[in-house]
Amino acid sequence: MTEASPVRNVFFVGIDVDSMGGSQRVLHTLAQGMGERGHRVELIGIRPSPEPFPYNATRTYRHSTLYPAPSEPKPPVRTVGDRLSLARRAEARRARADRDNARAEFERKLAEVEDGYIVFGSPWAVDWVMPLKWRHLKGIGQYHESFAQAKRSANLGLIRRHYPALEQTLVLSEGDAVEFVNQRVPNVRVMPNPLPFFPDELAPLDTRKIGAVGRLDPIKRYDRMIEAFAQAHKGREGWELHLFGEGPLEGELRMRAEDLGVADQVVFRGTAQDMAAAYRELSVVAISSEREGRPMALAEAAACGVPCVSFDVSGGVRELVADGVSGTLVPPADVPGLAAALGELMDDDEMRLRYGRAGREHVAHLALPHVLDQWEAAFEEIER
Repeated sequence: MTEASPVRNVFFVGIDVDSMGGSQRVLHTLAQGMGERGHRVELIGIRPSPEPFPYNATRTYRHSTLYPAPSEPKPPVRTVGDRLSLARRAEARRARADRDNARAEFERKLAEVEDGYIVFGSPWAVDWVMPLKWRHLKGIGQYHESFAQAKRSANLGLIRRHYPALEQTLVLSEGDAVEFVNQRVPNVRVMPNPLPFFPDELAPLDTRKIGAVGRLDPIKRYDRMIEAFAQAHKGREGWELHLFGEGPLEGELRMRAEDLGVADQVVFRGTAQDMAAAYRELSVVAISSEREGRPMALAEAAACGVPCVSFDVSGGVRELVADGVSGTLVPPADVPGLAAALGELMDDDEMRLRYGRAGREHVAHLALPHVLDQWEAAFEEIER
């Protein structure tokens, strides 16, 4: 933080801030960076993560969680007896008590400061907080996905309902900003997600490893990734596909690799504790998702000098991958096209190096100090 920048109280709030995911990593990265600049920062999770990831072993910010346990799916109510059962009524009382305690603890934390900012990490966090006592702080609403994703979910309704009451709405791309303004969301500002690291050295790109980073969830469509890899692998011995992440589809994806004859070449790595080191192992990073906003895996890989291949599913993807310069974009769901793009990079060592160097330059503006400067400018604009 520069000498002229005042020390600010900043609360970051999300539903689950500790799972392994792009939005969670962004919140921890911003909290750490602002803490290093001297701001008084607390990251508040409303619910604890069922699978917490150890972000920032040495923290410059406070961190807390409001509810005592992760949310659990409730069994369906099929009969009047189910609805009136003593066990269900007791559970409802516990849930109300947990909610009331969480709200009281949240308001107590905010009451400790006279002014500052509350940064909402998602529309659902705003929805939870909106009825509570927080209006002595200035509100900023983030949205970490694309407008197209918001439109296909309840998020757009929540944004339209709540974000106009906030000081600013932060989105990830100029195209998304235009779309949200057209939805009568005021005070929209483009704010990129920061890189959690920007290594001094590029990845050597001398391995025969393709990587994919993210939870093994349906939205990532790793079934398509494995199918594309199986096609690209033919005649290219020694190459492997490494999947970094955990999730409910692991068993199904292992069976898919077995069916396609690449079970020995698809490696399930689980959760990596050091992603910067993981990217250095790779020679290509690929994304096969059904939809994405501005996927951090593409930015992180590029920062490490690893070329990327991705389905062209959003403006955020197009901003992170310069097609034919730092990587290759493929029409959505085009598995043969994804296989061909992977095969081209697998065959061409010089192309991988050229794309890797270009990718690092392409995302240099996302290094944490540059993004924090933009946050300081946003604070100053609000305060004028």
